[in-house]
This record gives sequence, C-alpha cells and structure tokens, in this order.
Amino acid sequence: MPVRMSPQRFDELVSDALDLVPEKLAAAMDNVVVLVEDRDPDEPEILGLYRGVALTERDSWYSAGSLPDTITIYREPLLEVCDSEDEVVEEVAITVIHEIAHHFGIDDERLHELGWG
Repeated sequence: MPVRMSPQRFDELVSDALDLVPEKLAAAMDNVVVLVEDRDPDEPEILGLYRGVALTERDSWYSAGSLPDTITIYREPLLEVCDSEDEVVEEVAITVIHEIAHHFGIDDERLHELGWG
C-alpha cells in the first residue's frame, strides 16, 4: 500500500533533498529547475527524470537562449515504492541526487556503480 503524504510534505522532502547537495555542486548547477509532478504520462513507473543538455555536453550555442533543463520528481510512484515516511525521505533524496548527477553528465551505469542507482 502506498505511503500517504500531502503534496506539501512531499515538496518539503524534495526541498530537503536539494539542501543535501554540497554548496559547490549546487552553485555549479546551471539553467536547471526542479519540478514535482504526480506521474510521468509516458513512463508512469519512473521516479524521476532529467530533461536537458548535461553540463558536459553543452557548447557555445547552448547559452544563446536555451530553455532551462528540468529535473522532475514524480510523487505517486515514489510513494508507491515505499513502505514508510522514512523510506520516502530516503528515496526522494536518492532520486533527486540521481537526476542532478545526470545534469552533471553522469550516466545510469556509473550511478549504479556509485550506489545511487
């Protein structure tokens, strides 16, 4: 049974997870916004998604008016895979860090090696 949690509390957990990002890394994040949505319509089971051009792949054309990259955290699937609020806190943090890593050009294979899969 999914964990029940208000959208406001879930948003707080995402904000708390962002606060876990070291200051130097947070300062290096460029042109990216973090969003919370209920569920991805195309992949309803995914927990988070990074859409954009990783910092390692950007060129001189990127800064010429590109829209912000987005990191989307999906509330419903995260609540469904957890059995307690403590587990939600942990999974939200892992998901936020995982998607931020994609912004920095780290792929899924390397994230799994590092324990952030």
